[in-house]
Amino acid sequence: MKILVYPHDMNMGGSQLNAIELAAQVKKLGHEVIVFGHDGVLRERVAELGLEFVEAPRARIRPTPSIVGALRRLVAERGIDIVHGYEWPPALETTLALGYKHRAKAVSTVLSMSVAPFIPRHVPLMVGTEQIAAVERDSKRSLVGLMEPPVDTILNTPEIDVGTDAFAATWKLDPRVPVISIVSRLAHEMKLEGILAAIAVVERCNEARPLQLLIVGDGPAGDEVREAVHRANKRMGKDMIVLTGQLEDPRPAYQVADVVLGMGGSALRAMAFRKPLIVQGEKGYWETLRVETLPEFLWQGWYGVGTGAAGGEQRLFDRLSTLLEDDEVRAECANFSLATVRERFSLEAGAERQVRFYRAALERQIRLGDYWESMIRATMGFARYNLQRSAARFGGKVSRDDFNATPVTAGPAGARTEVRA
Repeated sequence: MKILVYPHDMNMGGSQLNAIELAAQVKKLGHEVIVFGHDGVLRERVAELGLEFVEAPRARIRPTPSIVGALRRLVAERGIDIVHGYEWPPALETTLALGYKHRAKAVSTVLSMSVAPFIPRHVPLMVGTEQIAAVERDSKRSLVGLMEPPVDTILNTPEIDVGTDAFAATWKLDPRVPVISIVSRLAHEMKLEGILAAIAVVERCNEARPLQLLIVGDGPAGDEVREAVHRANKRMGKDMIVLTGQLEDPRPAYQVADVVLGMGGSALRAMAFRKPLIVQGEKGYWETLRVETLPEFLWQGWYGVGTGAAGGEQRLFDRLSTLLEDDEVRAECANFSLATVRERFSLEAGAERQVRFYRAALERQIRLGDYWESMIRATMGFARYNLQRSAARFGGKVSRDDFNATPVTAGPAGARTEVRA
């Protein structure tokens, strides 16, 4: 197969990293793969993995007509079979580029915590959790698959040398003091609440025993995080919290940690480094990965929604204290992390699942009437979405990351339906 992969962004982030790493693994299975997207820091990663990169026109309003045209030309020139868009803007642009009669097929992956309702229902869709997949099946989407975020267990492993000692020296980490690591985009939605809670909890822990917090990442909430770190360090009288900004290679931050706090792909990479993991969510959600909590994460993803942000700091403090005060428990959780990620979340298994989904999409036929019903419904949904955004913007309440701001997890779980492709 000839496959065109189109991440929604080429800056650092979990969805786009998954797109690129899966694309490289699919290429290893014998397929021709091209990455299409806007210029960004991950272009270097594309080159490292030996993938061809075609730069997209500048995005303006989404979907962008010039991008749709560029996709259409590229598909025709290169004889593409599958056009794979990640997240909703590429999902719409790839769908518009191919239309109804095209030999090539558009497929989409959404790794946000909910799916935009205006992605046409006839488009084959992969999502990141069993819960979201069940919701999409219930909405009558024609083809739904599960793609739990895969991890490259060769590049992310306890045995690899990633220059941890040099990294610790660069950021002045004390080797005698435990390190709690967070590797995250500093976004207002989903991320900021938990990062601020972690800063407060580490400051509280330092009243009894030394503890370091390492935060790796940047983003639109960077100013708030930097200010919180500055205030906490000033109160403690010492820089026990380190904010590095975005790093091209964040692996040393996982390797140096005694415990990792995270969600999504970052949580899984921590597990690949054999680290005890406390999963971060919203509204006070924190939960340690253990044998008894794994089914919860396999259903809802590496994320959760609690009962209220007010109780989040105490919840994190309790779980962190349990891990730091009991070496045996900490080692048991670390070993379980590694075993889980290698058994279920390897990049190799993910690529094979991806190829099976591509083949299912190619074999699938859709009636013209169903296609137009799907497109009309999507068009009306997109118009409604834009009207709601305009109204919210006028009221000063517009979300910065809307489909992560309204996670499926916050609603009823529904029946646990097996939806693996």
